[in-house]
Amino acid sequence: MVSLKKNKEGGFVENSEPEISGIKEQRLPYFQVENGNRGTYGNAENEIVNVEKARGKPEKEVKEQIFNRSWQEVYQGLKNEIKVRHYSPKTLKSYKNWVRKFQTFTRSKNPELLDPSDVKKFLSFLAVEQNVSASSQNLAFNSLLFFYRNILGKEFGKIDGVVRAKKRPYIPVVLSRNEVNSVIVNLKYPYDLVVKLLYGCGLRLFECLNLRVNNFDFDGGILTVHDGKGKKDRTLPLPQVIIPELKAHMERVTNLHRMDIADNYAGAFMFDSLGKKIKHAGKEFIWQWFFPAKSLTYVKDTNEYRRYHLHETHVQRTFKKGRCRCKAYKKGNLAHFPAQLCQSFTNG
Repeated sequence: MVSLKKNKEGGFVENSEPEISGIKEQRLPYFQVENGNRGTYGNAENEIVNVEKARGKPEKEVKEQIFNRSWQEVYQGLKNEIKVRHYSPKTLKSYKNWVRKFQTFTRSKNPELLDPSDVKKFLSFLAVEQNVSASSQNLAFNSLLFFYRNILGKEFGKIDGVVRAKKRPYIPVVLSRNEVNSVIVNLKYPYDLVVKLLYGCGLRLFECLNLRVNNFDFDGGILTVHDGKGKKDRTLPLPQVIIPELKAHMERVTNLHRMDIADNYAGAFMFDSLGKKIKHAGKEFIWQWFFPAKSLTYVKDTNEYRRYHLHETHVQRTFKKGRCRCKAYKKGNLAHFPAQLCQSFTNG
């Protein structure tokens, strides 16, 4: 498709560069978010349309040159950049979600024509029309900043005049020690042990569920966490009061592993490329999940069954049910236990 660029005399000549990126510097915002409605094209888009119409091209074809473009390569590039940096799947999911919303807002604008003014209008739209929280707007900003820098190869520069969502003061909910104990008593195995380990060691939920058998050193009383937040490793003391429960749970994991081996399962799911480097690592006991899922997962691509760990959603739902059973009046969740609980678990 022939594209245009502006010459020194102010006219347009055919451009050998892909699409119409040659005139992207002349582009003005085309979204005018007023009274909740999106406006028409900006001056640059209208100029392109008029010039191409004068050359005999249908207006519909010209508009398709600007909008309703495929972003398949954009999403593939985003996925690749996230994987190269070893960011978590949740980061990819979040960034991809905000880029998709941005694509919808810009009507699948040609990525070559995107500029910081689009981001400015989008962030203002989120705050004014969508009434998003300050944290959501900041997350959208960071997602698009990564998108522009690493996928489009552009810099934001200084973005002024963006309507910022107002950050409201928040008073955190803290459950008392009695409320904490009441919740744990109402949790079923193994979810009660998950919660005890969470707050006995100060773990994040994903860190706890990603623990494997080889992370535990009962003789030394040490728990090693690999690939925590920021892909960092750290060691923590195991709470002495729950070590007997942890050892009993380890025996159950051992028995489950024996049954899985007898059923000729393919092994536990492995991270990154370790499963390819060590072919049978997934079947070794040291690589089994410490909190395995109750059922095997069928992998369609390889036509085999593997075992995953407990799902975060199941733990969260079970905790919520336990909180309801003990008739707690606070809306506390897995992030609202007091810091003193760690000391009570550690000291017995």
